[in-house]
Amino acid sequence: MRWYIEKGPESDVVISSRVRLARNFTEYPFPFRMDRNQRHQIIKTITDNIKNSDNDIINKLMYVDMQSITPIDRQAMVERHLISPELAQSEQECGALVSKDERISIMLNEEDHLRIQCMFAGMQLQEAWKLCSSIDDFLGEKIDFAFDKAYGYLTCCPTNIGTGMRASVMLHLPGLAMSGYIKSILEACSKIGIAVRGLYGENSEAMGNMFQISNQVTLGQNEEEITSNLTNIIRQIIEQERNIRQDMRKRNGLKFEDSVFRALGILSSARVITTDECLKLLSNVRMGVNMGIIDNINIETLNEIMLAIQPATLQKSVGRPLEPEERDAVRAMTVRDKILKSFNAN
Repeated sequence: MRWYIEKGPESDVVISSRVRLARNFTEYPFPFRMDRNQRHQIIKTITDNIKNSDNDIINKLMYVDMQSITPIDRQAMVERHLISPELAQSEQECGALVSKDERISIMLNEEDHLRIQCMFAGMQLQEAWKLCSSIDDFLGEKIDFAFDKAYGYLTCCPTNIGTGMRASVMLHLPGLAMSGYIKSILEACSKIGIAVRGLYGENSEAMGNMFQISNQVTLGQNEEEITSNLTNIIRQIIEQERNIRQDMRKRNGLKFEDSVFRALGILSSARVITTDECLKLLSNVRMGVNMGIIDNINIETLNEIMLAIQPATLQKSVGRPLEPEERDAVRAMTVRDKILKSFNAN
C-alpha cells in the first residue's frame, strides 16, 4: 500500500508528516547557474551511488527523468507530493528518485542539487526525520556537501541555510475553519516562526480545509529542536480542533450531522463535480467518519478518493487527456464508485 492511503496516528486531524532536506555539492554552482553537463553529472553521481548501495531501501529507489515523461505524468507526481510544481515545470535536465511505496523521494536539480524528502501518514514526524537522516548520512559519505562551520549547509535560498531542513505536517482543520478561529491560529503561527501553506505547499490554496504547517527557521536550531518544537505546536492545534468539533456538535447536533450527511449524499449521487467542491464535501465526510457519525466508510477510502479526484491522476486513470467538463463527469463517477464499494464492503 502506498503511504498516502494508510491511516496513521492522530489521523482524525493529521493527514501526513514530511521531512525535507536541502543539500548541494561543494564543487558545482547552484542549479540556476549550472550548464547541461553539470546537471548531468549531478544526476549521474547520485544515481550511481544509489544503484551501488548495499542498503536494500536505498538501492531500490527508481529514477524518473522529468524530460522523458508527459506533462500529465509530472503533474500526477506533484499531486502525490513526490515532486514540487517547480520541478514539474522545469525545462532543464532534472529528475527524482522514488521508492516503490512513494514514501521516499529525492528531487535532483530543483532549487538545490538535492531535495531529500520522506513522508508518512498521520503524525509521524520523528519517523520521517529518522528515515530522511539515514539517507542523508549515506549520501554524505559519498558526496562532499557544501557546508560552512558558521552557517551550516549552504543552500540556494538563504531561508534554508543551517540544517537545510523543512519539517511539515498536513492538518485537516474543518472545525477551526468553519468557526473562524483559524485566522487567530495563522496569526499566532506567523509570530513564532511557523509557516502555514495550502495543500501543495508554497503559493497553494488550503483546499478542503487542509493546511500545511512547517518550520520557517532552519538556522540556529538543530534537527531535533525543529521537529520537537513543531510537534508541540501541532499537538496544541490538534487539541483545539478536536474541542471545537465537539463543541459545534454539542451546540447544534442535528444541523452538524445534517451537514455531514448532505455532503455524503451529494458525493454519492453527483454526476458532475469540480475538484474544489469535491474536496470541500470530502472534508465534511472525513470529519463525520472521524467523529463516528458515519460508520460505513473508512479513512483509507477517503484518502484514496482524495488522490483519485486530482486532475492529472484522474486523466492517468482513464489513459487519456480530458477536457475540464469531461474531468468533472469522470471525477463524479469515480467518487460514486468508490463510495459504493465502501458501502458494500461494510
